[in-house]
Amino acid sequence: MSHRIVATGTKIEPVAEGAEQLTIDELARETGMTVRNVRAYQSRGLLPPPEVRGRTGYYDAEHVARLRLIQEMQAEGFNLTAIERLLERSNGAGSQILDFGRVALGSFAQEVPEFATGDDLGERLGAPFDERTARKATKLGLVRPLGDGRFEIPSPTLMRAGEELVSLGIPLSHALAVAEQIERHSRAIAQAFVRLFMTDVVGSAEVSERSADEWARLRQALEQLGPLATEAVHAGFQQTMSRAVERQIERMLDR
Repeated sequence: MSHRIVATGTKIEPVAEGAEQLTIDELARETGMTVRNVRAYQSRGLLPPPEVRGRTGYYDAEHVARLRLIQEMQAEGFNLTAIERLLERSNGAGSQILDFGRVALGSFAQEVPEFATGDDLGERLGAPFDERTARKATKLGLVRPLGDGRFEIPSPTLMRAGEELVSLGIPLSHALAVAEQIERHSRAIAQAFVRLFMTDVVGSAEVSERSADEWARLRQALEQLGPLATEAVHAGFQQTMSRAVERQIERMLDR
């Protein structure tokens, strides 16, 4: 069987020749869905109605591409309400928006999480990882409870930093207080960069008014933002830390 190529998001998917003449059963098989799901998406307005000839509805390549876009968006964590709203307002730019969102989520490197029990964490941190400590660590995003006394560690780097602080003789409660300061100030810095990007780069144009070239420009700018923000924060912290250490040394010498 020969195939045509249909682009969905950043993926290139083969669509069988003759896809413009698909019945609902054939459409379901083509996209790996059930007929029930196809009908559900259509009833919600996520899928345009088919062309009806006689008493049979026929679907085309646009329907195949739309269903694959919906599948891809669901895989990225969008729920049906969000997908419906996005498709309504995107005026056909849903794939570009999804691509932009994927770049946004991947602009900052995510660590591979680790997993540990409460006992493991207590041993690593040199103090009982009791309920109160677990609540504090969860609130700060240092761990995510999985049930049965197990936890996901989203940032092993932050956890190792906590272990190092404890190994220097710093109480765990003090280390968590520092983590709280890091979370608070990091959030403020991140929000400042996002405001800067949204105001000065993205602008106020409607989603449906943006061309493919405009979406490509925004993706490129977003890809640059990640390393730029990281370098700026790192450089700023180095200078601030240097000044803080200098002041502390001066105080020690004045005693």
